[in-house]
Amino acid sequence: MKHFRTLALAIAFSLFASFGFSQGPPPPPAGAGHGANGNQTGGNAPIGGGLFVLLGLGVAYGTKKLYDNQKEEPED
Repeated sequence: MKHFRTLALAIAFSLFASFGFSQGPPPPPAGAGHGANGNQTGGNAPIGGGLFVLLGLGVAYGTKKLYDNQKEEPED
């Protein structure tokens, strides 16, 4: 009975999730990102600052994990 409920729930979620994809994308705003050369992809948003923050956090997390692994004593 538990497997039947799990299967029924999984099927229900997969059916209801497909309704979220039924609409098309909204039309692009007038005049924004459209020039003489046609559509510009990406929106030209700067990602440099955020990229460095993520890289710095990744390095800090890796350093902490290395420190924690070295601090632990092996069990005999």
